[in-house]
Amino acid sequence: MESTMFAINSLKVMEIIDINTGSKLGYIKDFKINCENHKIESIVLPTEKNGWFGKSQDVEIPWEKIKKIGIDVILVDGEGIVECQER
Repeated sequence: MESTMFAINSLKVMEIIDINTGSKLGYIKDFKINCENHKIESIVLPTEKNGWFGKSQDVEIPWEKIKKIGIDVILVDGEGIVECQER
């Protein structure tokens, strides 16, 4: 991926799209950052709760799976990550 800088606030309002299925995965909830080399390691997306008292599991997508950051969307390769979360 090309070396372009983005503000974290602008990334959090971009919708995440899986390039394999075209499905909308949601918006970034949080980031995992490596403090030693000051780089984002992964993005964290919330999932829907399973019932009234259900606990939600967050989806973590490694930064390497991000294929393109556009004007208002982020395209990710969700293969192997998204399928595991749907079960």
